Amino acid sequence: MAVPAPRGYVPRHATPPAALRRSAAPARRNTPPRRARRGAPRESAGSIVIGVLGELLITAGVLLGLFVAWQLWWTDVVAVREQAQILESLEWTPPPVEAPQAPTEHREAPPQEPVPPVGDVFAQVYVPKWGSDYVAPIAEGVDKEKILDRIGVGHYPGTAMPGELGNFATAGHRTTYGKPYHLVHELQPGDPIVVRTQSTWYVYRVTEHQIVLPQQVEVISPVPGLKPGDPLPELTKRYMTMTACHPMYSARERYIVHAELDYWTPVSEGVPTQLTEAGVNVVGAGGGA
Repeated sequence: MAVPAPRGYVPRHATPPAALRRSAAPARRNTPPRRARRGAPRESAGSIVIGVLGELLITAGVLLGLFVAWQLWWTDVVAVREQAQILESLEWTPPPVEAPQAPTEHREAPPQEPVPPVGDVFAQVYVPKWGSDYVAPIAEGVDKEKILDRIGVGHYPGTAMPGELGNFATAGHRTTYGKPYHLVHELQPGDPIVVRTQSTWYVYRVTEHQIVLPQQVEVISPVPGLKPGDPLPELTKRYMTMTACHPMYSARERYIVHAELDYWTPVSEGVPTQLTEAGVNVVGAGGGA
């Protein structure tokens, strides 16, 4: 005989009533549908190349700016300092600056200047038009790195020495490295150019200027304009020539200034009036105070 089940008893494997099934079912949330995850967008090869090129261009621009600053500014600072030291190191007797009278202006043949070894400083050049403090050393040779970049003005080997018959030809920078011939384009006929050696002053006067190509070497001939191979006439004049690059910041052409010797005078007699009247201070240049 079966035993009746207690009230409310539900067999273990029986199916629960519908209400109970509903209450037992998990509640559904009102959530949006899931989206598939996507990775970070990949850069194209073109954008990577453009980015690298941009960084390289910026770096190149910075380096170029530093190079320009070095070329146009720092080389001047270093060269001016070195040229001042060169002038101070010359063991030359300073001229008497308070001579009782102006030195004698000699127009006969001046003393013969010995030809120095390449690289030796043997003269100074003053240009009153370029200021009372302008003076530059002149060395034998025109090598760019050893002479023009470091010392200042170079003398073309084989051309005349100061005061000698023929052409005392020189070269100097118009920009960078102290730019000793920076204002060469300002010189006009009649302007004095004064060269001093250890014992003698040579006063030249500008006669003309011209612009030529680098291969026109006749500008430094014993007689300016005499081309290589032309017969050499008897020399009767004493020239000086300045050569510098032209135009500014270019070596496409050469700016040339020619001058002729006006007179010479011994350093022991004093300072040429062309310097004293312009207020040029020669004390300290070459062993002075």
